[in-house]
Amino acid sequence: MALGLAVTGAFAQDAPKEHADQPQDQYVGSMTTLGELQVEIPGRKPGDPVMTDEEFQNATTIYFERCAGCHGVLRKGATGKALTTDLTRENGFEYLRDFIVYGSPAGMPNWGTSGDLSEAEVDMMARYLLLEPPTPPEWGMDKMRETWNVVVAPEDRPTEKMNDIDIDNLMSVTLRDAGQIALIDGANYKIHSIIDTGYAVHISRISASGRYLFVIGRDAKVNMIDLWMEEPATVAEIKIGMEARSVETSKFEGYEDKYAIAGAYWPPQYVIMDGDTLEPLRIQSTRGTTYDEQLYHPEPRVAAILSSHYRPEFIVNVKETGKILLVDYSDLKALTVTEIDAERFLHDGGLDHTQRYFITAANARNKLVVIDTKEGELEAITDSEGLTPHPGRGANFEHPDHGWVWATSHLGDDSVALISTDPEGENAWQVVESFYALGGGSLFVKTHPESNHLYVDATLNPDPEISASVAVYKIDEMKAGEEPEMIVLPIGEWAGIPEGQPRIVQPEFNKAGTEVWFSVWNAKDKVSAIVVVDDKTLELKEVIKDERLVTPTGKFNVYNTRADVY
Repeated sequence: MALGLAVTGAFAQDAPKEHADQPQDQYVGSMTTLGELQVEIPGRKPGDPVMTDEEFQNATTIYFERCAGCHGVLRKGATGKALTTDLTRENGFEYLRDFIVYGSPAGMPNWGTSGDLSEAEVDMMARYLLLEPPTPPEWGMDKMRETWNVVVAPEDRPTEKMNDIDIDNLMSVTLRDAGQIALIDGANYKIHSIIDTGYAVHISRISASGRYLFVIGRDAKVNMIDLWMEEPATVAEIKIGMEARSVETSKFEGYEDKYAIAGAYWPPQYVIMDGDTLEPLRIQSTRGTTYDEQLYHPEPRVAAILSSHYRPEFIVNVKETGKILLVDYSDLKALTVTEIDAERFLHDGGLDHTQRYFITAANARNKLVVIDTKEGELEAITDSEGLTPHPGRGANFEHPDHGWVWATSHLGDDSVALISTDPEGENAWQVVESFYALGGGSLFVKTHPESNHLYVDATLNPDPEISASVAVYKIDEMKAGEEPEMIVLPIGEWAGIPEGQPRIVQPEFNKAGTEVWFSVWNAKDKVSAIVVVDDKTLELKEVIKDERLVTPTGKFNVYNTRADVY
């Protein structure tokens, strides 16, 4: 294992202000998030742990913010284990408490030892998991229209670009706990704008034209941001539910920017919207039976959504039922949906280098599913040879021995898997190489057509040294059957943040593929940063620090995101 290059002149930490005037303190989420609905303890019974109504409300908020994404609103599990009371009561309070405190190398964060949750909060969450979860209400067209707001009508928007921003090299950066995004210039590292959004924006997506930026928060709020305006700002917004993850726009020729789609975790549904105004046009529930056992599931959440380049279709992952939906948007009055049986529990994924094949992780089953988006059919299901694959969109590159491959890392172990993406090859859609990374808890792998490096994070690893570092591999030195040399970049050390447990997450390239950006994600009351590394030399190039950069997580380069470059 080679150590990353030493760098002098580390930046001194800027201490956060003591009083509550920071964005994370000012942010007030929508009262329709799962965490902020006023809930009552369901069906108290003799023998239930002692918990006040106030504690139950606070625990529900923490569960929404920290736990529901993996374990489900109803705690039935997916990426994370099921936390239904028949299981939690069998394990008991002390087991739950210790697991919350220490986490595990399989991807469960160490909420206690990292300082994210206090000792009292850990105790409260362990008791909370011994009680039945509250069932949130539905969210239909009436609720959506109440929240739909066209801030600037299409006819009142600029007819030409009104700023000098190099939009293609702009970074949209999630400021998780501030309920904002930052638009950062990829050339000079300056923040152009800070824009209020929903809570904990999960992804940023770019319209086919490159003009509009769409973001969706975990509270299911969608913001449509016009990048042509003198000062980029929200021109339309809507809440499509109470918890969500995915938004996308139509890309097929003739339908560019015509529609947008967003998928919800709760209620389990997706909505197709007008691409200029976000007016909700059609809602489709995803409740139904699992593909394998044919049993009804009340919470089949919508995970990744991609837009096909070959057909007027959205590709929609339905996590719990294990079905991939090809949603034909050419006629919303006679909506056609192709339902493909795949595998549970579908999560994230991306396209191969030809943009024809969609490769997605069914992470609780340790499988990778391949869809031919041109023919609209299942191409393959293969074992990832690791535990809980979590690729983000994955990474495409040409291996010296195996040809074109697509890479994923894993939440549950320290392996990286490469699968062959040559549909005519003898190893088509099979894992052709598996090698070690830093440890479990990886969320993203990344490369770029102009790069010779593959980057792998270990964000959720409980070991502070591992979660603050990134593994790098030289692509041209990879050999079949041999463990590639791992270079470790101490990104957290380079950021110069002495307090907290800063976690490194989501490598993202600039447009040219010459730099890779890393979020240094710390607790909301501590200093965070973005570290920029020179891709050729693997040396530190810049540390971006600003008191407005509160808990930066996802970063999305406008050009790479729009063109599906990964």
